Amino acid sequence: MMASVASFSGLKPQLLEFLQELKANNSKEWFQAHRVEYESYLLEPARQFVLAMSHQFRTLGEDIHAEPKVYGSIFAINRDTRFSADKTPYKTHLDLWFWQGAGPSRECPGYFLRLTPESLILGAGMHAFSDRALERYRQAVLDDAQAVRLEQAVSAIGVPASLGGRTYKRVPQGLPADHPRADLLRHSGLFAETEQPVPAELFSDRLPEVCLEHYQRVAPIQRWLVELLAA
Repeated sequence: MMASVASFSGLKPQLLEFLQELKANNSKEWFQAHRVEYESYLLEPARQFVLAMSHQFRTLGEDIHAEPKVYGSIFAINRDTRFSADKTPYKTHLDLWFWQGAGPSRECPGYFLRLTPESLILGAGMHAFSDRALERYRQAVLDDAQAVRLEQAVSAIGVPASLGGRTYKRVPQGLPADHPRADLLRHSGLFAETEQPVPAELFSDRLPEVCLEHYQRVAPIQRWLVELLAA
């Protein structure tokens, strides 16, 4: 593994070009004709980056999974179009996911990366709670002692990170609409993220270090969720 980590020298500039061209030619025919570029410019460098991040994550906590494979830490580029009006078959961005905990990867909080041709988004938390996580989250918001720790975590998010996951227009039925933390009850997920234009470090061996700096800003939300769901 050490040899693989040492070989990471940054993502490829051609990756952004590939994503732009895929957006303009989002079809199975075009993708199959350019599969070599997908594997060379996206998939293999992403694997190397995930391996490099596995070492960086040791400073953020235990049991953070960095698996260098599709359906591990690398999201499949294929879109699930079954319930979407948009039938284009491929995503036009790179998504990576580093989950923390022993459960199924999509039911755990985690650190994430999304790269588009225009921006790099780095964050932590859960975009959408499972039923179990949602119930525990709401109980915590209603509990004064647990909510204090949540509010402390929100306050500890480093600039320029922002809080996300509030999707309900009003407090859901069955919850107190006049609660002092009503805004938090309108969440169906909880995450914090930073977004920036594509940095020059994307194409250098400093990328894992830069990502770690951003993950440290949003780590308070991740730690609160990990503690909540482990209880």
